[in-house]
Amino acid sequence: MLKDITLGQFFPGDSPVHKLDPRIKLVLTVEFIVMLFAAKSMWGIGVGALFCLISFAMSKVPATLMVKSLKPIIPLILITSVLNLFFIKTGDTLWKWKILRITTEGRDTALFMVARIILLIIGSSLLTYTTSPIDLTDAIEHLLSPLKKIKVPVHELAMMMTIALRFIPTLIEETDKIMNAQKARGSELDTGSFKDKVRGMIPIFIPLFVSSFRRAEELATAMECRCYHGGEGRTRMKQLHTSYLDVIAMIYTTIFFAAIITLNIVIK
Repeated sequence: MLKDITLGQFFPGDSPVHKLDPRIKLVLTVEFIVMLFAAKSMWGIGVGALFCLISFAMSKVPATLMVKSLKPIIPLILITSVLNLFFIKTGDTLWKWKILRITTEGRDTALFMVARIILLIIGSSLLTYTTSPIDLTDAIEHLLSPLKKIKVPVHELAMMMTIALRFIPTLIEETDKIMNAQKARGSELDTGSFKDKVRGMIPIFIPLFVSSFRRAEELATAMECRCYHGGEGRTRMKQLHTSYLDVIAMIYTTIFFAAIITLNIVIK
């Protein structure tokens, strides 16, 4: 399961999506999220799914990564489905057993919410798949730059957000190594009662925390040795520029957004 978590991973490529300005990709990701929440019917969710599939196809990111990004949220999907199926009582009854009842409204709402969650994860993952941590830091800093006028440490905030995102895969890999080492020493992490499983996590969390603090200290030392003092007076080797691809991407996203708004008006 840990190996299936792909959040924060960057997959280099030469696709049109990789070439987009990271600032534009951030804005379009936010627009995509708003697009999904604006959808009020399965037809609108279908338009969002089409947008997601076309974007993934253009990014040339392997389809297996799309499936991997969904595996960690399977429990959330199941909980959402069950809650909507059994707690929404309006609509015609499809199935009933004692106090449990599934209605048409509950079924439709469960499908709608599950589809929305899946598309949110897939669409948001595409941002980190196609954008390097350095580009993401620069994009966040540029978009938040107006806050500098009210003395907000924009550069430091962007740096912290990106480092946190970047170290997710590293911590996952470290956790997997520690679990394999504990299993090799005879620890039974997957067996026993719930209490035994929780107790078995202690030999994993302690070395993981120690390793995390050690990595943080090494990173801080490395930044100090390179005379890092925040964003003041700092120049960038790579300057961000928009191109015709960014304009096309904005028009492309806006068309899909307009289609969802139109469907909301037509289908009532």
